Amino acid sequence: MYIHQVAAYVPTQVITNEHFTRLNGLSHDWIIERTGIRERRKAAPGENTNTMATEVTRRVLAAVPAIAADSIDLIVGATYTPHDTIYTLAHAVQRELGVADIPVVSISSACSSLLNAVEIVEGYFAMNKATRALVVVSEHNTAYNNEEDTIAGHLWGDGAAALLISKERLADSDLRIVDLRTGGAAHVGKADTAVTLKPVEKGIVMPHGRDVFTHACQYMARVTSEVLERNNLEVNDVTYLIPHQANLRITRNVVQALGLPPERAISNIQDLGNTGCAGAAIALAEYHSRLRPGERIIITVFGGGYSYGAMLLER
Repeated sequence: MYIHQVAAYVPTQVITNEHFTRLNGLSHDWIIERTGIRERRKAAPGENTNTMATEVTRRVLAAVPAIAADSIDLIVGATYTPHDTIYTLAHAVQRELGVADIPVVSISSACSSLLNAVEIVEGYFAMNKATRALVVVSEHNTAYNNEEDTIAGHLWGDGAAALLISKERLADSDLRIVDLRTGGAAHVGKADTAVTLKPVEKGIVMPHGRDVFTHACQYMARVTSEVLERNNLEVNDVTYLIPHQANLRITRNVVQALGLPPERAISNIQDLGNTGCAGAAIALAEYHSRLRPGERIIITVFGGGYSYGAMLLER
């Protein structure tokens, strides 16, 4: 499997920490210290999970004009902030492409959904049911967020990303998906209550942030080490680590646990906030074209619920 192209979309409206200082008294310095977030993006009126998904689809295809939309034979979408639970973002992408009679799947495993979506593509490819797939991850967190919540209301941002994945290499710049591992961890800690989004109640809440922090650090470091070991690699063989963009302190903790130089960790949470399952893919879009032959990236994620995973990519 190869990632041929990656694109990202973030809304234009910037929400700074000062907004929350005015709203509920949380200071800029306190938010920076606890999360690393300086600002985040908010979808404009009329934008939603589906519109961001279709926009980023247009962007990824515009970056590869030689690839015809009708050559895509699988669409996998992922979000935990759906605009419509029936006409999902994957259906919106199919309608945008105008491609008929192909598998169209939408999933949710919270912030780890990116890797589960890629794993679904892996299965379709292995069964010879598809050869060229589009994975689209999109989150409209601000549609569900309670900004007055002083525990988690300042964490969330909106954004989307799209990955064009093929069974065969299409260009020298493609990223080979060397290995991918995911898992569920709903049996540990406070997985059933730590982070929830119940639309009929009060949106995204995170009453047990410490539990999320502890297990995110443990599982992201552990699954990254397992993927490296399975491929006979050392930490120093990794050019960049892209962790789930949830909290800068989590990133620092994972890097320290792995023994990876801090400058090799890629973060966008400072400018975008927590963009859910889109965060790591947005970061990959920023670095995709910078990789040189032989360099490697590991994406590692953790989602509420709980779920986790790691993916090894090589140029």
